[in-house]
Amino acid sequence: MKSPLLSLPSAVPAEGPDEGVAAHYGDLFREQRALASGTGFVDLSHRGVVKVTGDDRLAWLHLLLTQHVSHLPAGQATEALVLSAHGHIEHALYLVDDGSTTWVHVEPGTQEELIAYLESMKFFYRVEVADATGEYAVVHLPAGSIAEPSGVAAVRETAYGRDLFLPRGELEAFAQANGPAVGVWALEALRVEAHRPRLGMETDHRTIPHELGWLESAVHLEKGCYRGQETVARVHNLGKPPRRLVFLHLDGTEVSLPTHGAPVRLASDGEDGRQIGFVTSSARHWELGPVALALVKRNTPVDAPLLAGGVAAAQEVVVPQ
Repeated sequence: MKSPLLSLPSAVPAEGPDEGVAAHYGDLFREQRALASGTGFVDLSHRGVVKVTGDDRLAWLHLLLTQHVSHLPAGQATEALVLSAHGHIEHALYLVDDGSTTWVHVEPGTQEELIAYLESMKFFYRVEVADATGEYAVVHLPAGSIAEPSGVAAVRETAYGRDLFLPRGELEAFAQANGPAVGVWALEALRVEAHRPRLGMETDHRTIPHELGWLESAVHLEKGCYRGQETVARVHNLGKPPRRLVFLHLDGTEVSLPTHGAPVRLASDGEDGRQIGFVTSSARHWELGPVALALVKRNTPVDAPLLAGGVAAAQEVVVPQ
């Protein structure tokens, strides 16, 4: 959905998965500094919004998701995944329950497939699932923000800030009262810095949670009864996921950043060497310079210099070998 905030001065539209909102408003590093200092907001109105209601909603979601949500306290935010039967990541959910409704936001365009899966699993449970993307928009306030917006349907508060579920018709009034607006590129740079995975960027058709460090935030290891749980338990007990997420410091002399999917190789093998992984996300950070996340083979030496899309890179461990 195209955001009305693209009409704000200096707004530059984002492309790819964030199409429909602003990439930036003319000054990427200023916008990053604003978020880091707890000011401004990010328009995430392109993200999908799903509402789940009914007396059985939390008990039912508990059976389907990787997270323990059967007794989720009202107002407590959490993350959860939907896995395939083989344990591969299919959906990432960012949710909060307000006591009567479970509010979820997901990657743009994925809500219809998620809802179709949820509808197929309703059986006799007293639940209703609705696509609320047309009615509600997500906006993000950074950690430390003192803004107290009114008229918000639900708030999802984490260590990284607050995600607000706002009536879509209130977006422009919200922007006027809570500016300055910050583009998604700034938020992405801080996400990469924090090593936080994103569905569709850090994932492919065979990614399992262990490879990305999602066990810590989105998987409860002491619950079962969800699709893919056997793979989660087996790999956790063996301790050997096939790949691991790494954080890369890129050579700052290069003009362009490696794009999503760019091959990662050992620097000692050169640009024609064997591919050991791929770049998942890259960004220009206001303090760290050019940085990236990449998924590489588990046995890649942790101190080995790499080439990411031909750019020299030094790695930091995110997921241990």
